[in-house]
Amino acid sequence: MIYAVGDVHGCYDELRNLLEKIAADARERSAGRPVSLIFCGDYIDRGPASREVVDALWWLTRHGPFDLHCLKGNHEQGLLDYLDNPAEAAGWMQFGGLETLRSYGVAAPELYDDPDEHCRARDDLLESMPAAHLKFFESLELMVGIGDYVFVHAGVRPGVPLEKQAARDLLWIRQEWIENERPAERIVIHGHSWIDHEPDVCPHRIGIDTGAYETGVLSAVRIEDGQIGFLSARASGR
Repeated sequence: MIYAVGDVHGCYDELRNLLEKIAADARERSAGRPVSLIFCGDYIDRGPASREVVDALWWLTRHGPFDLHCLKGNHEQGLLDYLDNPAEAAGWMQFGGLETLRSYGVAAPELYDDPDEHCRARDDLLESMPAAHLKFFESLELMVGIGDYVFVHAGVRPGVPLEKQAARDLLWIRQEWIENERPAERIVIHGHSWIDHEPDVCPHRIGIDTGAYETGVLSAVRIEDGQIGFLSARASGR
């Protein structure tokens, strides 16, 4: 049994509720079989609670009942780039970095602030961020293959064998993948691109990003003996 979760984007309440549903569903259906849980990246940015999301995922890596895999998303790469060179990676502020800095209690600079201000924000972030969180970000996987399925964040470059996919495509590809109708060697489960609050199901791919930070819906796919099912959750009160 495999469960794969779409882009969380700092939506901690939705994540907590979805994990409760997955745990209950697995208890009911697994019959003692091992259960894999795969997160398809983009845990941070946009939503209000990136720090709490990473806390939860780090706890799962150490104490959770699942065979856990956490993939890297383009937003985690944006954070790592900012930590490495904040002046050159200041564009992260435009696509969610502001919210992540604030979740760690860091005063966020504006995109076009002086480079020294971005270096200050980077240093404040490193001071505020638990060492376990940095270890988590640095340990994320790019791709996981299980049986007939492969799990990535964004998608794969059409026509390129899975073992030769470039990291940038796995993290960032969008239209070339979404508009492609040729199957890869395996069915691809991915996040990154969303249409509405429902998963995007095609014969050769399943997109499980349902725009939680805007729609309020966080989704997961369940793969059991070749059969596909879906679970979703909202924050309490939404």
